[in-house]
Amino acid sequence: MDKNTITGLVLIAILLVGFSFLSRPSKEQLAAQQHYYDSIAQVQQREADLKAKAEAALANERAEAVNDSTSLFFHSLQGADSLITIQNDVMKLTLCTKGGTPFSVTLKEYMEQDKKTPLTLFNGNDINLNFLFYNKQETIQTQNYYFKEVNHTDSTVTMRLMADADSYIDFNYALHAGSYLVDFDIQAVGMSDKLASGNRHVDIEWSQRARQIEKGYTYENRLAELTYKISGEGTDYLSANKSDEKEVAEPLNWIAFKNQFFSSVFITDANFEKAKLSSKMETEGSGYIKDYAAEMNTQFDPTGQQPSKFYFYFGPNHYKTLTALDNDRENEWELNKLVYLGWPLFRWVNKWFIINIFDWLSGWGLSMGMVLLFLTLIVKAVVFPATWKTYMSSAKMRVLKPKIDVINQKYPKQEDAMKKQQEIMGLYSQYGVSPMGGCLPMLIQMPVLIALFMFIPSAIELRQQGFLWADDLSTYDAFVTFPFHIPLLGNHLSLFCVLMTVTNILNTKYMMQQQDTGANPQMAAMKWMSYLMPIMFLFILNNYPSGLNYYYFISTLISVITTLVLRKTTNEAKLLAQLEANKKDPKKMKMSGFAARLEAMQKQQEEMMKQRQNRK
Repeated sequence: MDKNTITGLVLIAILLVGFSFLSRPSKEQLAAQQHYYDSIAQVQQREADLKAKAEAALANERAEAVNDSTSLFFHSLQGADSLITIQNDVMKLTLCTKGGTPFSVTLKEYMEQDKKTPLTLFNGNDINLNFLFYNKQETIQTQNYYFKEVNHTDSTVTMRLMADADSYIDFNYALHAGSYLVDFDIQAVGMSDKLASGNRHVDIEWSQRARQIEKGYTYENRLAELTYKISGEGTDYLSANKSDEKEVAEPLNWIAFKNQFFSSVFITDANFEKAKLSSKMETEGSGYIKDYAAEMNTQFDPTGQQPSKFYFYFGPNHYKTLTALDNDRENEWELNKLVYLGWPLFRWVNKWFIINIFDWLSGWGLSMGMVLLFLTLIVKAVVFPATWKTYMSSAKMRVLKPKIDVINQKYPKQEDAMKKQQEIMGLYSQYGVSPMGGCLPMLIQMPVLIALFMFIPSAIELRQQGFLWADDLSTYDAFVTFPFHIPLLGNHLSLFCVLMTVTNILNTKYMMQQQDTGANPQMAAMKWMSYLMPIMFLFILNNYPSGLNYYYFISTLISVITTLVLRKTTNEAKLLAQLEANKKDPKKMKMSGFAARLEAMQKQQEEMMKQRQNRK
């Protein structure tokens, strides 16, 4: 190390030490910082103290209520937790004597992830349902009281909250054969002088932690959302992608705590008013998807002359099951909106076309993989005329490309772009070709293809149905599992997703061959973007249901085969000869409406440019 290097290092060291010394905080600044941190600690300690006092006050209030002999339902404040079960052939509903409300629900026809145990929609502390009644002395919260079981049969039970032998509030539950709907009503008996006669409503607090029922947390979380039906209008929902809350001023017909394939729905005949709704995200690995909560009120007759009528729906998000419940009622609940089928146009296609064909194919007893295969073939057959027309439009443009290249060479300058475009449009007109001829057929087939894309992830029929290497078409197929997490991809690789990506690259290749980009840098960039999109789909769709990637794979594979067959069977020399014949036929030289309007606009724009130049 030479002398100059040593001198430089020494100078750098001196500068660093000097800078550190000069930039250190003063005593006043240190004191201010310490005061700031002390303030934060004091605020945090104060919040903890207030929380502890609030919890102690609540516990003390409950203890006083238990010992308060003047309480209306004093004798019901003490008891033992007991579970009461009613059931039918599709579900088992368990009620708890503490609170008199649902404790758990088991759906007999659906299985947990182990495919052996009947599915539990919720259980124990997952759910809380509290009704608040009022009189002059107190607020009666049913969650604090023990109910008595009366009139218990296999499918019905009354949970009774007793003030005395002649005064009580009944919660009546009834199941019907083969139905996921629970009839539930609340009726007061002999309570006219014990409840506030002027208060003709009951407040309701309902919360439920939605369990992670499916294997894929990411996708199930995306389709799990708090949904509600506005009376006389449509449905709405809270965000599924983040914690959300909302106060709804409009009256509601029902509120649903929704998972991907199952829902708990609370329905009323008299509308829910002043609803406060919230949905909180649960962390992955906790065993839960969302933490839902709803506060609302509805009509209640303290005299008991008119019971408050409600319904619970604890069951699958199956379109026709939910539609059947709507058809059985005078007022349409529109519960089938719990099944997401896309925007109105796509929903209409699914409702009248896709779902009916799917059910028809399912009735053959085929595996769900074969059902999706045949469904895709039928859809492709339906849209084939549009596919053929799009291909032929592209083929006509391709055989005319040498003539277009001549025009491009004729007008190499940018300022002649308008003239070049007019001459190209004139050429198309001479040969009876519309540059937009392939766009309209493509647009016509898109609603059908997108509708199928929306339907498959919502089809509960695919749940736990295996095909080839995928053991469940409703969630991802982890053909390869990594011991680590790859950003954007996850900890697995879906083989159906890989196959879908490969076929999309092949499809892009054949599509690009029909559109020679030449030396045009913009077209070359578009070409590379077209190849990049399938790669992006690999990362986007890797966590999506394997049934959806399987559909994409076979759909794109059919498109590749169709393109190869059309190219093999299309004689481009004969097609060019036909176009030359069109050029000689005045009847076929008529320009399409769109092309005519486009040419008119170009001429008008050129005229405006000339006028501007003359002004200069």
